[in-house]
Amino acid sequence: MLSLQGDFARHRVALEGAGAEAVRVSQPEHLGGVEALVIPGGESTTMLRLLETTGLRGPVEAFVRQRPVLGTCAGLVLLAREAGELPAPPFGVLDVDVQRNAYGRQIDSFSRAVEAPVLGDSFDGVFIRAPRLRRVGAGVEVVARTAGGEPVGVRAGCVVGLAFHPELTPDRRFHRWFLAEVAGLAAALPAAAPPAAREARGQ
Repeated sequence: MLSLQGDFARHRVALEGAGAEAVRVSQPEHLGGVEALVIPGGESTTMLRLLETTGLRGPVEAFVRQRPVLGTCAGLVLLAREAGELPAPPFGVLDVDVQRNAYGRQIDSFSRAVEAPVLGDSFDGVFIRAPRLRRVGAGVEVVARTAGGEPVGVRAGCVVGLAFHPELTPDRRFHRWFLAEVAGLAAALPAAAPPAAREARGQ
């Protein structure tokens, strides 16, 4: 997971809970051997500046154009085609336009059930200064919606962007889906096991 700024530590817990070996990426050489990348939530302007100062902008941009990537909240902003005024252009690998912080300030954070057909059920989405998907391109699949039908999760090939934070719940289904179905990686835990059963096993 990209570990320059943001909630990468919680993603590490979620990825390991889904059966993956999580590796921190904070320098270009850390991408060697990485099979899929998670870009966490955080502050998109700070992330873009840090990508430049660490020399990671080019390597990460090349990676997300070819390999599986999951971007959550600010990660979705970085993957979008258009995201308003930023210190550097986003990567543009998702044909979507987003409005940053469109759901309100930090104090306006909330949880809301979202419909996620790729999981076969609803998912408890945690929204923190979340971006809003203002436009979804014709070739982009919507993988999560609010009850009102608003898209909050999208996929284009091996690129997934979520407006919410799946790592902030004990439910690992989105991470497992990304690893198995999008990245094509084997998860160590059985997909059918419910979160409560996995927690009871200490996993």
